[in-house]
Amino acid sequence: MHSGPLNWFLQIASITRFGLLSIPQRRGSVAATIFGIAGVVLVLVGVLSIAAGFQRAMVASGAPDSAVVLRSGADSEMVSGFGRPATRLIADAPGVARHAQGALASAELFVIINLPKRATGTDANVPLRGVESAALAVRDNLKIVTGRMFEWGRNEVIVGVGAAREFAGLEVGGTIKVGRDTWPVVGIFSANGGVAESEVWTDATVLQGAYNRGDSFQSVYARLVSPGAFREFKDALTANPQLNVKVMRQSEFYAEQSEMITRLITTLGVLIAGLMAVGAVFGALNTMYSAVASRTREIATLRALGFGRGAVVVALMLEAMLLALLGGSAGGVLAFVAFNNFHAATINWQSFSQVAFAFAVTPQLLVQGVIWAIAIGLIGGLLPALRAARLPIAAALREL
Repeated sequence: MHSGPLNWFLQIASITRFGLLSIPQRRGSVAATIFGIAGVVLVLVGVLSIAAGFQRAMVASGAPDSAVVLRSGADSEMVSGFGRPATRLIADAPGVARHAQGALASAELFVIINLPKRATGTDANVPLRGVESAALAVRDNLKIVTGRMFEWGRNEVIVGVGAAREFAGLEVGGTIKVGRDTWPVVGIFSANGGVAESEVWTDATVLQGAYNRGDSFQSVYARLVSPGAFREFKDALTANPQLNVKVMRQSEFYAEQSEMITRLITTLGVLIAGLMAVGAVFGALNTMYSAVASRTREIATLRALGFGRGAVVVALMLEAMLLALLGGSAGGVLAFVAFNNFHAATINWQSFSQVAFAFAVTPQLLVQGVIWAIAIGLIGGLLPALRAARLPIAAALREL
């Protein structure tokens, strides 16, 4: 046959076409390979969608013009603490936005209460946050969707939609135990999918009294005049000898909070999918060796007609990757249908409290799954393709 790039591509196309037409004769092994690769992608994308959803909930909580202030050395609100004088200094710092009622800064209290999960009835840690009146202006994405806002100075709570979905007794009209008293749920709020939707909110002053916290707080959330005002705000606080603080953008704070659980889930997902991928590679090897065995005479004939070894190798590997792509696409579709927007709750190890979130099967995860699938096909098709290219032409033709 005439040589040249065009002819080489025609050889590859011809061999690939013959291979695809022979699939019905080996449909059992082909189906096993496709299902095996689909399973790998399903598990990989499914597990990683947990981490993506958790991270999305955390990222949705951060605004570029908002800051969080903790005590220096604290890695969460649970281990932070301020007195009233410190919170006033923070609210009066340069860079803090203001409205008619004063600085857009909310000194807040963070405690944990136990509530039963709706699905299992087992108790779980739920964050109860005491806020000041500026909290609604600091987090301007918070909206009451059912019921009403709690009244300041009264034993009432509002509940995030995620917490209301995951935990029993948090519907409007329900009650929760706070300290020695029972407090009514008067409203349910949304917060653009952020972590606040996993929390229960009340008046900070009332919560201090319920837990005998005096006039202490654990964090200050502040809205700045602009994202660029953060440096001025941070420098003023860290330079103040009366304060010992850690100042972060809200987005940085929540990214730090999500780091441990995201890393753990990602590592687990890759490990499980990697073990499954080994099995899928062997499945692909079996399928492609079967293809080579059933096409020995055909390949030898093509070689005798002038088809090159390189064309045989590329065509068989292309066939393997096409099957892998089919399996990977099927696995991605199944993962999207099964996991995307599936609601769950997991513990945030930084605050030791539950965070409600939705799994997120993102385009990036689907692409990652397809890449894994193609890699499995590439590895599984390489050795059979090399074996086919090395078949002795004369010996194979004697079998005709």
